[in-house]
Amino acid sequence: MSTVDVLTDQAMVVLQDRPVIALTGWISEALADCAASGRTLQLVSPLDARLSLPLRAAAAGPGLQWVVRDGDGGFYEGLTGRPLYWNGATFVPVPEARDYAPGFTSRPTAPVGSQLSLTYQTRHGANGDLGGPIERLLKLLTGKAPAGWGASEPLAHQWQSELLTEYARARDGARLLVIGDGPRPAQAICEFSETGGGAVFEVGTATVGYAPQDPPPFQHLPSLVGALATEQPILSLFAQLIPGRSDLTTEPRWTGAPGPLAMAVSGTVSGPAGLPGQQVGPPQAPLTFFPLGDGRSPDGWQRHRMLLEHLRSAAPSPV
Repeated sequence: MSTVDVLTDQAMVVLQDRPVIALTGWISEALADCAASGRTLQLVSPLDARLSLPLRAAAAGPGLQWVVRDGDGGFYEGLTGRPLYWNGATFVPVPEARDYAPGFTSRPTAPVGSQLSLTYQTRHGANGDLGGPIERLLKLLTGKAPAGWGASEPLAHQWQSELLTEYARARDGARLLVIGDGPRPAQAICEFSETGGGAVFEVGTATVGYAPQDPPPFQHLPSLVGALATEQPILSLFAQLIPGRSDLTTEPRWTGAPGPLAMAVSGTVSGPAGLPGQQVGPPQAPLTFFPLGDGRSPDGWQRHRMLLEHLRSAAPSPV
């Protein structure tokens, strides 16, 4: 159980002195309270704390900030290394700071491996199985069906796709967590939103951790994406490589920049000059798969931007 340590008009500050900070039910409720009141939830931890993957994803968006106590007595933002100070109402950036906080540039405490992240978008009909795509994707990535699901950590339910579907369809929107059961750490975050008439739009992200001596199987991505689309029509899929711990937790230290691997879009489409695509998936619901890079070179982001600009320019104009 957590408690609020400082409450102001701008922030709810919660001290978290534990090795791994997870997206617990209490933190989820605190996030909702802060969103309703216009506050930022600021989690303050020591330098040796880590975030779980679901909490890291939440901290990357608005409304939640990870504040780390540095070894020199200062504070910094755990995901960016930006020095912070307490102004009496909230933690804010140090105006004169021109460099990362010392703790952010210190050596990670565990070997830096790779986190393979795949984000897909799909639409479900009024009676469709909402758990099908993520179950299929985790099976393809790990060789096993998911182990469990829930709205917060620790996950409350063993994997049953029909129960996840029932839970999500009973709400206007749901953000659910799924954990894998294979030889490597695997977790997923699935966001569902109603689009009218019982139809549901889903954005799902599955992430698998790989140790330094165990590189991800990049060469199998086209066939993996095609196999996923065979059972569930996919609107788009984006694959990227994130340097980090193979256990999928995040230290408040710099471990490297993410890089794109590939993007797939529905239909048979052409890419910009110098960026050919290949057709994957079933003939009745094909995808065009575009390799973007090795996940390490910054050139991949240039190809990603070029592809997006090309696809937008080629899209039909609204009537």
